[in-house]
Amino acid sequence: MSHELSLHECQKKWHGSLKSYLYGFFGSLALTAITFSLVLFEGLSGNALIYTVVFLALMQAVVQLVFFLHLGREEKPKIESMVFCFMILILLIISLGSLWVMNDLNARMMPKMEMNHD
Repeated sequence: MSHELSLHECQKKWHGSLKSYLYGFFGSLALTAITFSLVLFEGLSGNALIYTVVFLALMQAVVQLVFFLHLGREEKPKIESMVFCFMILILLIISLGSLWVMNDLNARMMPKMEMNHD
């Protein structure tokens, strides 16, 4: 005899609590406010600002994956986490490979021009 889950049991199993959603919401809001204020008030400049904004964006992605998409909270065999990691791997291969190829093409097709000042 198979035991099917009721709608309420499915919601409890796959959805987070209000507390979890509020943590995710306020965490995302705080990370957005920090990023916005760093750019608006010029708290950092140059490469430091770029690296900080990218880091904060990645942190916000992690917060949203954990608190809203509940990644890593499923029971064994954690197939959703494995599929997500494989997707990230494929995206990294495609994007970093494309950047590498384009950079190589740029170096080969547009050699540095030597300026002659006479």
